[in-house]
Amino acid sequence: MEPIPLPSHIHYELLLQLLERQTMHAVNGKSDVQEQVQQLIITLRKALAQQKHLEETCARLQLPVDYRWSLEQAGRE
Repeated sequence: MEPIPLPSHIHYELLLQLLERQTMHAVNGKSDVQEQVQQLIITLRKALAQQKHLEETCARLQLPVDYRWSLEQAGRE
């Protein structure tokens, strides 16, 4: 069976670090924007958790997973 392509976890981590370290700092004091950034962070954390759940399901079903770093090439995490 062909491996199931999934984003590498580093993609989530990079986005989360950018939002938490730089974006939140840049919008400090702007409560409406801060709230939107916080919601985006929560959404990304949920997406990563959902992907990990999918990975666990694939492991139980013995379905191979291929972590992708880009659309052009396959890579392993």
